[in-house]
Amino acid sequence: MAGYIRLRQICLVARELQPVVDDIAAIMGLRVCYRDGNVAKYGLENALLPVDTTLLEVVAPTQDGTAAGRFLDKMNGRGGYMAIFACDDPDERGRNAAGIGIRTANVIDHAPYHGVQLHPRDCRAAFIEFNHTQGSDDIHGPYPPAGPDWQKSIRTDVTKALVGVEMESPDPHGLAEHWGRIIGIPASRGSDGASEIVLVNCRFRFIEGASDAMSGLTLQVSNVATVLEAAKAKGYAINGNSFALGGVDFHLVT
Repeated sequence: MAGYIRLRQICLVARELQPVVDDIAAIMGLRVCYRDGNVAKYGLENALLPVDTTLLEVVAPTQDGTAAGRFLDKMNGRGGYMAIFACDDPDERGRNAAGIGIRTANVIDHAPYHGVQLHPRDCRAAFIEFNHTQGSDDIHGPYPPAGPDWQKSIRTDVTKALVGVEMESPDPHGLAEHWGRIIGIPASRGSDGASEIVLVNCRFRFIEGASDAMSGLTLQVSNVATVLEAAKAKGYAINGNSFALGGVDFHLVT
């Protein structure tokens, strides 16, 4: 499929927004750039934090019966909710997905932003969204979901980038091939033999797990030990260079 594609945003879902957002900000040295009142119509509240030019969003239900709440129930608290990709033509990618049996769950058309969200049941593991914003070919350009001045909140002294997304499945290679067909980038094998999809700014890695889930994020940091100490001080259990927060594992690399 022609055209560019890059990871633009990862969305996590939590039972309650706090203390998840405050703890992510404090531990990872990040800053909230925006809280979008428009998500209230879905029974949600949210906060977005730039990780360099990739956005990390956390949403939480504010009422019963929301899609996000049902997702949490289905996933037994796993928080990896959406993988959002910037591209030149979301509608073309939506049509390609439809051609392989992936339903469109929602279309967002708020000029200059246009997004196509695919059904998580068909995608497996999480929602996939394709979007485009006029003027956003500059990666530091406008991105309405993150607010009018998101760039001013970028902090890279502690966390430099979101470089990886971990996906679990009883059939990891099958899930990788499925997502590769949807995204338009064929799955390959990494140096350790694990299936992966490699984008220009991020690597999706697929590993064995009990169910299909977006289970982890890999973040490049300035000092792993310092971030782990910050997580430990907040009461999070450390496992090697990782800790669990917001329903996913935060894996740290330098």
